Amino acid sequence: MGRMLLADKFALVAAVFLVVMVVLAIVGPAWLGEEALKQNLRGRNLAPFDWSRDWFWWFGADALGRPLLARIIVATQNTLLVAAGAVLISAVIGTFLGLLAGFSSPRVSQAIMRLADVIMSFPSLLIAVIVLYLLGSSILNLMLVLSITRIPVYLRTTRAEVLEIRERMFVQAARVMGASSRRILFRHILPIVFPTLTTLATLDFAYVMLAESALSFLGIGIQPPDITWGLMISQGRQYLTNAWWLSFWPGLAIIFTTLSLNLLSNWLRIALDPTQRWRLEMRGETRG
Repeated sequence: MGRMLLADKFALVAAVFLVVMVVLAIVGPAWLGEEALKQNLRGRNLAPFDWSRDWFWWFGADALGRPLLARIIVATQNTLLVAAGAVLISAVIGTFLGLLAGFSSPRVSQAIMRLADVIMSFPSLLIAVIVLYLLGSSILNLMLVLSITRIPVYLRTTRAEVLEIRERMFVQAARVMGASSRRILFRHILPIVFPTLTTLATLDFAYVMLAESALSFLGIGIQPPDITWGLMISQGRQYLTNAWWLSFWPGLAIIFTTLSLNLLSNWLRIALDPTQRWRLEMRGETRG
């Protein structure tokens, strides 16, 4: 896998960028938490690229004089935590329900699919707005709401894969040899479906992160003193005409992260597919 990753320059850059984001999410609050919350009204809306100051002031300051670069680094944790939690919850629940719907009786399958239809009949952002308005805005509530709206994606994908795989010869052979349905599902079918779900989860991570940013932009996402990139964009909205950098830098962080996720998902789609993996393997051997 490492050789195949080195064979794709765009995927390698994307992977390095995402690793840096994960590291910043882990160490950022402990490293720059105090600097991100410290107010300095004399430096309100400080313009960027003032090299005479410390490095965390190089992106400028917000309306309360707090350094933007430090706040972006600290906000990485909440932004990635919400997206990762929502993707993990929706992927686990959706995959489990999809395995049941694809391998169980038609009655159970229809009941599960109708549940997915009910969830998909409502716009995801509308559900999030209603639930967050009733339950209140918090990281846990936001994570749960976004995960519920993404369950049908994994459910339908998994069910479609299982319906095709269960008719293959090796599944029939395992059933004839006395393997239980649970063993067939989790030992024989799930490993084949897993690469597709991994690629889907990588793409869905970017979607959920954008959805969280949209909710924070609307004012119903994460609330101060917690910070996310979407909330920073929302707070800088009223200063776009005279302090563009308040919304520009967190927006740029969102763009780079989603772009990296899309590039990495394209690489994963090829690297995890045995019928297409040879392209990357040959390229890696040639460069090696």
